[in-house]
Order: sequence, then structure tokens, then C-alpha cells
Amino acid sequence: MEIARDYNAAHDLIERNLKAGRGAKAAFRDDQGSLTYAQLAERANRFGSGLLAMGLRMEDRVLIAMHDTADWPVAFLGAIKAGIIPVAVNTLLTSKDYQYMLADSRAKALVVSQALLPQFKPILEGLPFLQQVIVAGAQFEDVLKKGKSELAPAPTTRDDACFWLYSSGSTGMPKGTVHAHSSMIETAELYAKGVLGLKESDVVFSAAKLFFAYGLGNSLSFVLAAGATAVLMAERPTPASVFKRLVERKPTVFYGVPTLYAAMLADASFAKREDLALRICVSAGEALPPQIAQSFKEKTGLDILDGIGSTEMLHIFLSNRPGDFRYGTTGRAVPGYELRLVDEQGQPVQQGELGELEISGPTSAMYYWNNRAKSRSTFVGAWTKSGDKYMQNADGYYVYGGRTDDMLKVSGIWVSPAEVEAALVGHPAVLEAAVVGKEDEQKLVKPKAYVVLKQGAKATDEELKAYVKEKLAPYKYPRWIEFAAELPKTATGKIQRFKLRA
Repeated sequence: MEIARDYNAAHDLIERNLKAGRGAKAAFRDDQGSLTYAQLAERANRFGSGLLAMGLRMEDRVLIAMHDTADWPVAFLGAIKAGIIPVAVNTLLTSKDYQYMLADSRAKALVVSQALLPQFKPILEGLPFLQQVIVAGAQFEDVLKKGKSELAPAPTTRDDACFWLYSSGSTGMPKGTVHAHSSMIETAELYAKGVLGLKESDVVFSAAKLFFAYGLGNSLSFVLAAGATAVLMAERPTPASVFKRLVERKPTVFYGVPTLYAAMLADASFAKREDLALRICVSAGEALPPQIAQSFKEKTGLDILDGIGSTEMLHIFLSNRPGDFRYGTTGRAVPGYELRLVDEQGQPVQQGELGELEISGPTSAMYYWNNRAKSRSTFVGAWTKSGDKYMQNADGYYVYGGRTDDMLKVSGIWVSPAEVEAALVGHPAVLEAAVVGKEDEQKLVKPKAYVVLKQGAKATDEELKAYVKEKLAPYKYPRWIEFAAELPKTATGKIQRFKLRA
């Protein structure tokens, strides 16, 4: 799509709905009530102008550490409309993590949920750039009172820095990923409308939170671009909390991650098919094991559309789609994006061979803040390196091979942990699995598996080893299996294999 040079993302996403006569329609429904498009417009104006009245200026940063309520989009969009750059951060981090992010971003203001304030109190002294702390509730309302109901959009362009997201930390220290004003509407047009067919009548519910690139698109930019309604949930997504929203709020579109879908299927209180209003379910974050998709189809009659996106590309660029999907694959390129698979020398691999996935498209991040070396190695000309290994099968569908950093060389042959994990999860007793490399007595690397069993299920390590040998080439089976109560994950559901390796 063609975006005018002078462009403010927040102004566009809100104003298009007022012009379409949706002012009285609910844009967001949270645990406390609903916020109409007209109310969103006024509160965003008041918040943005309130920040300016407090002394913040165009291109200053404001850190947002808030649970998913209707105040989250108010703060995010209000800042953007004022030309201030919101920095959305994970709500499940430690004080040390937040201290790093506040210092790294040089944020002049912090907007924080009351429940998260104890994580910030020990670190607020000694931050030379932080000037304002705005706690959700009374202080948030005070900012709105300082502001005005009308706010002219800041004179930003489509290529200006609009917002930051810190990477989820699945491979170590998070990086401040800077996105342009044009990116949100691009993802909405290419994926939400182009692939999912999102429309005004849809009600969407995303288990992935707003601070996460996946959740930001699902619950904010996609919703506003289409004039739909989003259901927001402050608490953590568990099978019980998700089923409650699916049954009571009747969303038509649901976005989850593989670990959540697996937990939902293992839950005895899985919602009845007749109690659901869903038409589409989406999965991202990690590759979706085909047996989870098949079990979900049996229970609901719905296919889960598996896709992959990244913080760097803002949302899904490779996906299965309605009427065009294959279990066990991540589908094809979303129209508007170009994909290629390359070897370690950057040369294209043959079809059927494993290579690193690179993406070219309009939503690539501008750079990593304060990290020139990593920016130059990730964003190379028109191409963005994903860090993911894929192969393209004979039908043109992409099959996930694992993270580049996680690949194992066993007996001189590359082994994908994702392939071994998928085989393990195929066993009826296994809920989750993670595979990493471990040296044997001869200092040779072999696969080791960490396995979480389903509640009440039993399996021995020898039984699971034999099961994998039946499914895969013998050299790929895990030499060691360690049973665990849970696996370390990011807040977005990605397994942190680096912690298992350590």
C-alpha cells in the first residue's frame, strides 16, 4: 500500500474509525468495561497532550510496563500522536531487567501498572533521564486531566521512529527494536486483512500480550485498521482464563501460542464446541506440532493457522492461511514479503535443504537501539536475518528446522532440535519437550531432551528414546532424557533453550 510521506500512525488508526462512523462502537473490552472508538480518540488526545504539558517533547521516550487494559492503547497511541516514542516492555521481568531498559532507552517517563510498581521502586533512584512516573489509576487520570480533548498529530513522517519493542530474550540480552510509523498499518493490510480477512464484525482475543509484537498487532493495530473489537485480559493466559473469555466474550478470532494450545487440549474443562463463536485460530511464537493442530481440529472443527513473525519484522510474514495450509509446515510467504533460504556463506540452498531464513518486506525494523554491530549483522540491505532454519518442501511450503543458535552437529550431520521435539511431543504421554546439545564422555555433542509429561501420564526414558528412533533417523534420538515439571520460557511462550544449555 502507498503511505503518504507525512504520516502519524496513531492519528491514522484512530481517525479512520471516526470517519467511518464507528465512534459509538467498542474498540476495546477489558475486565472493567469497554472503551468506544470516540472515547479512545479523546483519551489518547488527552494522554498525549498531558505528556507534553508535563514537559516531554517530540522523540522523547516513555516506557510502558502495563497489564493489558484499555489504558494500554490509550498510553501507547496518545504518546505516538504527540510524537513521543513509547517503549513497550514485558510485564514479567525482574527489577534488574527494568533498570537496564530504562537506562538503555533513556526514557523520560514511565507508565506502570500498580501491581508492577514493586519491581520498579528499588531502581528509580539513580536514573538520570527518568523524570516522571505515572502509575495506572489516579496518576494516569491526572495526566488525562492535564491534557486536552483535541490534539493535532505531531509532524511525523512514515519513516520516523514510532515505537520500540524489546526483543523477548529467548537467546539472551534483549535488544531495543525500533519501528517506523508505517509498519503497523502495513502488517494490518498484508496479514490481518490479506490473510485472515479480518473485518469490522470480528471480535478478537489474543493470549499474547500487547507488549509483544505478535500481541500488539493482534489486539491493537489489526483491530483499529479493520474497525473490529478487541478483548483484553490483564491476567496471565491459562487454560481456565482463556476458556472463560472464549465462552463469555464470544471472540471470532483467537491468537495463541503452541504451548498454550497444548495446555488447553490437556485441560479437562476444554470448552464445548457449541459454546464457541470462533471462525479462525492462529498460532505463532514457535512451530506448531501437527498433532496439536489435529487434536484441536477434532475438538473444535477449526484449523489452527500456524505462522511465524518476529520482533524485527513486527508480525507474521510466513503463514498457513484459510484453504491453503499443511500440518507440520509454516505455510507460504505472506503476500508483500519475499523469502529466501541461504547457507553459512549467504548462498541460496537447494529446495529440500536446510538454510537460514531471510525476509524482505515493508515492516522490517529500522535498527537495534545502541547496538550498531548487531544491527549491521541482522539488517543487511533489503534483507532481515531471522535466525531461524527452514527448508522448503517440494510443494513450496516452509518446514521449520529450529533456531540457528540451537542447531546441533551430531556425527558430522546437522540436527534440528525442533524436529526431535516434534517427534517427542507426538508421544501420547508428552506435553512439552525441549532439546539441547550435551557433550558425551568423548566430548562429542549429542541431543539431550527435557520432557514435561501430561498430568497423570507415565513414560520411561527408554520408551521415549525408542519412540523417537521409530520416527526419525537413529542418530537423531536423544541420548539423555530428563523429566521436568516445566520448561523455562519467555513471557511469550518461547522456550529458553540457552537456560537449559547452562
